[in-house]
Amino acid sequence: MESHALGNTLPLWSVLPFAGMLLGIALFPLISPDFWARHFGKVSLAFGAPVAAYFFFEAPRELLHTGLEYVSFIILLGALFTISGGILLKGTMRGRPAVNCAFLGVGAVIANLLGTTGAAMLLIRPLLRANAHRKKKSHVFIFFIFVVANIGGSLTPIGDPPLFLGYLKGVPFFWTLKNLWYFWLLANSLVIGVFYLFDRRALRAEEAEGEGIDEGVGARVPLSLEGAWNFLLLGVVIFAVFLPTPWREVLMVAASAVSVWKTPKPIREKNEFTWHPIEEVAILFAGIFATMIPALLILKARGGELGVTQPWHFFWVTGSLSSFLDNAPTYLTFLSLAQGLSGPADVVGVSAPILKGISTGAVFMGANSYIGNAPNFMVKSIVESAGVRMPSFLGYMAYSAAVLLPIFALVTWVFL
Repeated sequence: MESHALGNTLPLWSVLPFAGMLLGIALFPLISPDFWARHFGKVSLAFGAPVAAYFFFEAPRELLHTGLEYVSFIILLGALFTISGGILLKGTMRGRPAVNCAFLGVGAVIANLLGTTGAAMLLIRPLLRANAHRKKKSHVFIFFIFVVANIGGSLTPIGDPPLFLGYLKGVPFFWTLKNLWYFWLLANSLVIGVFYLFDRRALRAEEAEGEGIDEGVGARVPLSLEGAWNFLLLGVVIFAVFLPTPWREVLMVAASAVSVWKTPKPIREKNEFTWHPIEEVAILFAGIFATMIPALLILKARGGELGVTQPWHFFWVTGSLSSFLDNAPTYLTFLSLAQGLSGPADVVGVSAPILKGISTGAVFMGANSYIGNAPNFMVKSIVESAGVRMPSFLGYMAYSAAVLLPIFALVTWVFL
């Protein structure tokens, strides 16, 4: 059955497994963290397997398509995770507000060269070490997800998967840089500015309680890199993104294998590198990818019923759905919807203001939840593996609602 026809016939209750998966991720760690730590794989299987079984018999092509997307997704994420784990940034860095802001600013720039996932994987471990002596520091990594793992990657097709799909659909490579730089500058400046005030207040509270940063003793160690040749392998992975399947995945796996083979073990040990974060992400996202099939098919078939016509409509609807669904197919769905509207056809059959709304909504609002964009949950898992307690699913969304939604409202008012 064609996907459009299937999307029209699927009942709305078919999205309940996806809702259950989200609620499981949100509530189980709060209600029973020990149960979740031992059995999150079974929860993912319980929600994902029935949906996968249904599509195996009723629409095997849709299941195969989703399965191939999942494999490509995990191979890319695993390659960036593995290779970045072989790069060790050494030196004396203290997690004061200015230093932490520098991490966010640098990450916002290089996210457009390495992708949000690559930049996040490269910088998260040095940021953890810089803040190792801070007592109250989970907010540092929340804002890191906001900027480096999401908003920062809005200037190039390499930055975030939705923009890369737009490039494949005919959006010129430098269109995002020319047309979205002011969105990028305003949003990142505001988020980093709010972070500076937040972090400065947190540090002062620590110091007032006698829990400030332990500045340490002895000579300061200059900044240096070990395993820098892994940057070449990161370049290979970025190059591979432009190749077709299966060559893309083969090259990424090969680059990962070379990194594991050639990187000395002490580098990964100093990075406190373990395989648990990528294992957790692979298991949970298997369930997410399976359960979101009905939601994406219904959205693709019935998206026109939402009454989305204006640039700000596209920004908020694309963004809201990208907060929980994969932002790449959500971007394509609303790009297709926009192409069916009457009006100027400035870029790939869509008016430039509407394409700006779709692009920024998909990229920016991936920051709204842990599952909004690929690296979000990965960062959470790495940080927790390092012994830092991160907010729950709902706790994180409380931060994003308080910090990001007012900024997105201002972006809408100024530019859309």
